[in-house]
Amino acid sequence: MTVRLDRLPNGVRIVSEVMPSLQSASIGVWVAAGGRHERIEQNGIAHFLEHMAFKGTKTRSALQIAEAIEDVGGYINAYTSREVTAYYARVLKQDVPLAMDVISDIVLNPVFDAREIEVERGVILQEIGQAYDTPDDVIFDWLQEESYRDQPLGRTILGPAERVGKFNKDDLAAFVDEHYRPEHMIIAAAGAVDHDVLVKLAEDLFGHLTPKSGTDVELAHFTGGEIRRSKPLEQAHFALAFEGPGYRDDRIYTSQIYSCALGGGMSSRLFQEVRENRGLCYTIFAQTGAYGDTGTTTIYAGTSGDEVRDLARITIQEMKRAADDLSEVEVARARAQMKAGMLMGLESPSNRAERLARLVQIWNKVPPLEDSVAKIDAVTTEDVRAFAEDMAVTAPAALALYGPIDGAPSLAEMQELRTA
Repeated sequence: MTVRLDRLPNGVRIVSEVMPSLQSASIGVWVAAGGRHERIEQNGIAHFLEHMAFKGTKTRSALQIAEAIEDVGGYINAYTSREVTAYYARVLKQDVPLAMDVISDIVLNPVFDAREIEVERGVILQEIGQAYDTPDDVIFDWLQEESYRDQPLGRTILGPAERVGKFNKDDLAAFVDEHYRPEHMIIAAAGAVDHDVLVKLAEDLFGHLTPKSGTDVELAHFTGGEIRRSKPLEQAHFALAFEGPGYRDDRIYTSQIYSCALGGGMSSRLFQEVRENRGLCYTIFAQTGAYGDTGTTTIYAGTSGDEVRDLARITIQEMKRAADDLSEVEVARARAQMKAGMLMGLESPSNRAERLARLVQIWNKVPPLEDSVAKIDAVTTEDVRAFAEDMAVTAPAALALYGPIDGAPSLAEMQELRTA
């Protein structure tokens, strides 16, 4: 498999990886224009814009966009995260030029028809309402808000309904003009692709764009804090976050191994002690999230209102115990899970294109896969124990609780448990 990376004179980057056995390709445009690029009055507009991209361009209606890809058996979609908005398609190899044409059209030529804006506004407001009806989704938005309070990185991607209800064509066009710049765009593809053809297509479709100066992203600062929302649900939802490394920090590998050993699978400590031994929950897990300049280790569980206090106490106990006696066997298992998950995921061209775009965004290059594997293997049990000590005792924390939580401990009580 061969990775190639080129840059157009205007700054658009094209990265691809051939997967010889495939007859299809995944291709997309990743734009550094996500939730954290919004000003407070724009909160939710990046996601709104992603929706509007499929609602018509200067040359295609919404139906024609869908038909163009589906007529050849392909698939097209998009997503908005806090750091990027991505538009991507999966097609057979002979239809890569068509996919590039459609994606460039929706990214560069949206018309923002007033009627379609109102239709999609309704769709997004329904999406916001649905999120509030999904406790194990909305609690992570609240946890993010407490982790990065009063900062772009802490705001919800969907935005508040009152702001979404007011966005208009001028607002959408202004955000595109400010952030959809060629130096912020990465075209990534994997599978049955020809890199030279991709570069030529990129030149034809994106080469006319003019670079322009813009504002830098506000650096994030983990604030920590607590949010409690009482509601008569069946379960109390418990989410705890600790400040961790960003993805440019080599400690990210230690963080990932730690969260995997602590709560990454059925053999993990939290799963075994909280669910298997004590039967306090159905779902419990730990995970690592990272951004360019910061990151978090997050623990989530759902339990009854009567047992949430015990669950919180045992969670802290298990974190402290991991700092003392996490074994070589557990670390080796977590390393194996990480490597297997990464390598299995790369059997999909969509996942591989996503990885290419992410690495180019982070490093402006694609480090060899062997480098990532070597960094995972280089993490020692002592490294993980030291990281576990920081998580258990000193790392700034945020807490979100939702449901029947009257008996749940406060963040201050949990901090006392950490330092006891």
